[in-house]
Amino acid sequence: MRAAVNALRSFLLLELLRGLALTLKYFFKPKVTLNYPYEKGPISPRFRGEHALRRYPNGEERCIACKLCEAVCPAQAITIEAEPRADGSRRTTRYDIDMTKCIYCGFCEEACPVDAIVEGPNFEFATETREELFYDKEKLLANGDRWEGEIARNLAADARWR
Repeated sequence: MRAAVNALRSFLLLELLRGLALTLKYFFKPKVTLNYPYEKGPISPRFRGEHALRRYPNGEERCIACKLCEAVCPAQAITIEAEPRADGSRRTTRYDIDMTKCIYCGFCEEACPVDAIVEGPNFEFATETREELFYDKEKLLANGDRWEGEIARNLAADARWR
């Protein structure tokens, strides 16, 4: 009896008909596919993308050269050099991140006492050469200036859990 049922199913192509019915079911529903370069999906406030160095509202850089981010980085991707200024405070003279080593863990962001280094919302930073993925202080500050509005909104949205 079982063999006859299996032969009948194979002969009538029931699996194929069920597949076509499923296709027709979704054919007339709204599409969920995004047209990526022109449409972008939502990003969580906790998303960890391209790194950025932030500034205070008066334009002074936030980094106080405590080197906690360099110490906590498991990939050892961060290099910091600092020297004291005339007013006695310390500021960085060199702040480099090797993005080819970075594992985007967010430890640098969590370790920073002044929210100077953050991982911003930008995930579109593909390059043609490896050398372009070695970020120096100027590039990190430029990223911070470019994304400051969105970074501040994301930090404010996430402040309740920090």
